[in-house]
Amino acid sequence: MDDTPQPVNPAMLKFLTRLVTVLTATMIAGLLVIIALFVIRFWGNDAPDLPATITLPDGARATAFTQGTGWYAIVTADDRILIYDRTTGNLRQSVTIEPDD
Repeated sequence: MDDTPQPVNPAMLKFLTRLVTVLTATMIAGLLVIIALFVIRFWGNDAPDLPATITLPDGARATAFTQGTGWYAIVTADDRILIYDRTTGNLRQSVTIEPDD
């Protein structure tokens, strides 16, 4: 096997230099776009409106919260779902979850 170095083609080196430069510029532009999208997405105050206070029945301990249009629901530790009206804060419905057999 011959260990002598092969001659380098200058045209190939120019091509590789340009290719690396273009790929680097593309990666930087992509990173800037991702950062801009994160800033745009999290800049606004689009957080859901949470109720100021929630009054649970005696002995109930909240384990989860969810909300929909005009209502919000609390899942309690004793396997109940309490659905409240968003505007009045009154209990609309109580659903008891039956345990699996």
